[in-house]
Amino acid sequence: MLLGWTPPSPARHIARVSFFLALLAGFLTGAPSWAGTIRDIDVQSSRIVIRFDDRVTQASSFLLAGPNRIALDLMGATPGAGADAAGPVAGVRQAARDDGARVVFDLARPAIVTEGSFSGDGTTLTLELRTVDDARFARAAAEGRMSFLPPFSFARASSRHSYSVTAPVPPRPAPFSLPRVYGADDDRPLVVLDPGHGGHDPGSLSAGGLQEKDLALKIAKAIRDELVASGRVRVALTREDDRYLLHRDRFEVARKLGAALFISVHCDAATTPDATGATVYTLSEVASDKEAARLAARENKSDILAGIDLGTQSQEVSSILIDLTQRETMNASAKFARLLGREAQGLIPVKQQAHRMASLLVLKAPDMPSVLLETGYISNPRDVAMLDSAEGRRRIAESVSRAVAIHFATRMAAR
Repeated sequence: MLLGWTPPSPARHIARVSFFLALLAGFLTGAPSWAGTIRDIDVQSSRIVIRFDDRVTQASSFLLAGPNRIALDLMGATPGAGADAAGPVAGVRQAARDDGARVVFDLARPAIVTEGSFSGDGTTLTLELRTVDDARFARAAAEGRMSFLPPFSFARASSRHSYSVTAPVPPRPAPFSLPRVYGADDDRPLVVLDPGHGGHDPGSLSAGGLQEKDLALKIAKAIRDELVASGRVRVALTREDDRYLLHRDRFEVARKLGAALFISVHCDAATTPDATGATVYTLSEVASDKEAARLAARENKSDILAGIDLGTQSQEVSSILIDLTQRETMNASAKFARLLGREAQGLIPVKQQAHRMASLLVLKAPDMPSVLLETGYISNPRDVAMLDSAEGRRRIAESVSRAVAIHFATRMAAR
C-alpha cells in the first residue's frame, strides 16, 4: 500500500522510551506525570484541540467506518470535559481505558486526521482535519494508526539539567537513475512496475513480521517474469532492491522511459483480520484537477506532454492540452483497472467492487495510464499466506499478464 504512513521501527522504540521517561519523571518529581485529565475539547471546522490539566504520555488516532468515526487513544489520561459538535464532527464520546482514555468523534461526513502535534508543555494536542470522499476515507481507515508523542523535557525542580530524546531522520533519497528494461529490444509497449515502499519505509507489517516492501518487490518481480515470458511487452521496475524512491520519482522514471502503462504494486492492511481481497486504485477526479492546475501553473513549461512541447504554447492552450490529455489518461486507467479486476477473478481473492479511486500521488502522471494494485491484505492470514508463496505470486502475475494483453490488444484495434 502507498497513501498512508506506517511508523518505522525507531518510532516504536521512541514510544517505549517515552513511557519509561514519563515513569522516571514521576519518581523524580514525586508526583505522577501521566495523570492528565481532559479539561476541554474544542472542535472546529478543520481541527480538534484537546487540552489537559497535566501532560499525557502518548496519543494515537485511527479511523473506523460504518458509521464513520475518528478514535483517539490517550495514554496517561482520564476522561473529563465534553465537547459540542462542529464542522464534520456530529458528536463526541469518551470512555476510560486500562492505560488511559479513548475519545470517539462521530462524523457527519468523512474526514481524516492529516497531522497531530502536542504543545511544548505536552498539555495540548491539536489534530488537523480534512474532509474527504468515501473512497479516501476507506483507504485511510485501512492504513492503521497515527501516533503523536509530546516533547520530552522535564527534570527535578532543584536541578538545572534537562533530558531529551531524538531519532535520526533518514537522508533524502539520491536522484533516481533509469532502470534496466527487460524483453525484446524493439518498440513493443513498455510496462513499468513500481514495488511500493522500500528502504527506511517498510510499509505495513503482517502479524508474523513480514514487511510490505519485501512482499511488493517479490510480487513485482513475479509479474515482470510473467510479462517478459509472454513476449508481448517490455518491462522495467522502478526498484529491484531495498531502496526508497520519492513518489513523484516513481512515475517520472516511467515517463522518462516512455512507458505505456504504470502499475504500482502494494499490499493492503486493515485493523480487522477479516478484510480480504485485491483492489485496483486509479486517480480521483479531485486529485486530477489539482494536478492539472499544478502542471498548468509550472513556470518551466518545456516539458513534453503526450508528444507536445508545452513551452511553445500559451498558458490557456497549455491548460486545455493538459486537461484533455489527463482526461484521456484517466479513462484508460479506469478501463485497465476494471479489466484487471475482472481477469483476477478466480485466480486470487478480489473485492466485489475491485476498482476504486483515491488521491494517490504515485498515480498523478498526466499522460500515462496508471493504477495502484493492492494485491491482498497483509493483515489477513490467508491473504498473506498467498502473497508470501510462489504459487500465490504466480496467480497474481497471471492476472496482470492477462489484463495487459487484452489492454494493449484493445488499444491497437481501436487505432
